[in-house]
Amino acid sequence: MRSLIALCIILFSFAAAPAMAAAVEARIDLSQQRMKVYKHGRLIHSWPVSTARRGYVTPTGSYRPTRMYTEYYSKKYNNSPMPYSIFFRGGYAIHGTGAVKSLGRPASHGCVRLHPSNARTLYNMVRQVGAKNTSIRITH
Repeated sequence: MRSLIALCIILFSFAAAPAMAAAVEARIDLSQQRMKVYKHGRLIHSWPVSTARRGYVTPTGSYRPTRMYTEYYSKKYNNSPMPYSIFFRGGYAIHGTGAVKSLGRPASHGCVRLHPSNARTLYNMVRQVGAKNTSIRITH
């Protein structure tokens, strides 16, 4: 009986424990066209982004990186370069862009575009902590 009670206490302790926050969290606000990057819960970067323009969609929700490439070229859009790509849902990725003058307003086919140096910074942070310890949250 004591062991059953002890087991119940242990299980309750794990169930009641708060979920661990991701070591790196990228929060993308579509209405602001801005990404805020948190490391261990502390805001460390705030960057302009470009997300889906009219007729396209950037998916909202919470994701984890699924695959990453320092160099990637779009198979769908004329072999366009997508440096420091962090894919999070199918063909959707956070990546660098050469169209830096468009940052801060919707301009993409659905991906989240960043200045190439910011994309590299984020890519290296995610690589350092790992995809399992990274969260990507996209809201309106």
